Amino acid sequence: MQLLMAVVCDDAQLNPEGKLDVRGVFNDLYAPGFPAKQDHMVLVLVVEWDRDDEGRHQFRVDLEDDAGKPTLSVEGYSDVDRRPANRPPPRTRLVMPLEDVVFPQAGGYTFQVKIKGRTLRGPSLYLVESETAPSVE
Repeated sequence: MQLLMAVVCDDAQLNPEGKLDVRGVFNDLYAPGFPAKQDHMVLVLVVEWDRDDEGRHQFRVDLEDDAGKPTLSVEGYSDVDRRPANRPPPRTRLVMPLEDVVFPQAGGYTFQVKIKGRTLRGPSLYLVESETAPSVE
C-alpha cells in the first residue's frame, strides 16, 4: 500500500471520465495573526492498495503541528475490491473538503495518514504570520 498522491488544494473532483481534477495546490498559508482559521481547503489522497488488501479498511487522517500535536482528525473507511493480475491494482481516491480549520500557531503542519497499522506522511503546510502573501514573480 502506498500514497500515490497527497495534496492540499482549493478544489478537487472526479470528472465524468473518472479522472481526478485538482485545482489550486498549495503548501503555504498566510495569516495576520494566530490562532488562524482557513475557511475552506480540500485534502486529496490517492491510495494504491496491495493485491491482497481486499475488504473494508478503516483510515484516520490527523493534521499535526511540528510537535506532533493533532489539530484536526478525520476518520473513514474504504472498500477495496480484488483485482486480477491483468488489471491495475485497486486505488481509492479520497477528496475531503475541510471547513473552518483552525491553526493555533505559525509553523509547520503535516497530515498523517493511518491505514492498516501504518502511518504514511501526507502533505505538509506551513503557516506564516503576515498580512499578505508574497507576490509571485
